[in-house]
Amino acid sequence: MNTRPFGLLAELTYRCPLRCLYCSNPVRYPQGHAELNTDEWTHVFRQAADLGVLHALLSGGEPLQRKDIEMLIEAAHDAGLYTNLITSGVGLTLSRAKRLKKAGLDSVQISFQADEPALALSIAGTNAFRSKLLAVQAVQEINLPLTINVVIHRFNIHRIPQIIEFAVNLKAKRLELANTQYYGWAFKNRRALLPSAQQIEDAAKAVAEARKTYKNRIEILYVLSDYHSLRPKPCMNGWGRRYLCVNPIGDVLPCPTAYEIPNLTFDSVRERSLQWIWEHSEAFNRFRGTEWMQEPCSSCPYKEIDFGGCRCQAALLTGDPSVTDPVCVLSPHHPLLERQLQESRQSLLPQDEMKNIISYRTYS
Repeated sequence: MNTRPFGLLAELTYRCPLRCLYCSNPVRYPQGHAELNTDEWTHVFRQAADLGVLHALLSGGEPLQRKDIEMLIEAAHDAGLYTNLITSGVGLTLSRAKRLKKAGLDSVQISFQADEPALALSIAGTNAFRSKLLAVQAVQEINLPLTINVVIHRFNIHRIPQIIEFAVNLKAKRLELANTQYYGWAFKNRRALLPSAQQIEDAAKAVAEARKTYKNRIEILYVLSDYHSLRPKPCMNGWGRRYLCVNPIGDVLPCPTAYEIPNLTFDSVRERSLQWIWEHSEAFNRFRGTEWMQEPCSSCPYKEIDFGGCRCQAALLTGDPSVTDPVCVLSPHHPLLERQLQESRQSLLPQDEMKNIISYRTYS
């Protein structure tokens, strides 16, 4: 095997003070297991560095819910990893930010749900807007690179120009506008979240215009939803090729949504070394490379570019994780995705009625 992981997504906890309807926490999650402790995470970071990992994304849930977050950042830093804290900002006071920087934190990404408090509250389910603003001020005070992230969907897509202006006024170095990817809780809530085709088109135009206006002030990354593409993305740069994810209880996954695939076995860092899992585990080898591919992927000239697309998306939409991602226009299952989009758009409810069909995360 000639692959090595470059990035580690360390999901430190799934605890979170927010209740976003697109929550990235898994729907199918084994309950009753203790989170990895400080020493266990320290061992994970050292093993990751030995494997060749360069970059640790410290995520959740909300990683600031961990009382040992400073020690975890120090452990990752001491292992030689670049550390990026991905946070809602809730709990990131100036004093804590200073401690995190001293521990070795390299950069911060803070999520916002909208550019205005009322809309943000309706999306997050928690009144956290002021806490987020204070977190931004804290990051700027300690002079760390700041990225603002906003997940885009039907509730806020019409405010992209205002969101961009908001991020510019916050003096963020980078803004990530990420259209909702429909896994987990977002998949359950896609009827409420899916924007119209016109909204998608208008949003792309707004981003293009803003890039011209603010080209010297902020980097704007716009991530289109898979559902609105004709070619699949090379998910995680190919299954088991460049990234790995360790979740709060120590299971190691090729991508953070791999729990969506039924009957896929995941090994734990409590039982196996990270190197063994990367090289030999069933989960990492199941869709690694191209030998597993069916037609049209197996004879496609793009098979080593997009690697057949997303396995979790294939599983969610067709029930079979080994088929071509239905996003691909060449997939025999692509009409299934088109029908779902059409049905969702035809059944869109007024926003004040959406609360009746939304599923929220059922564990803390």
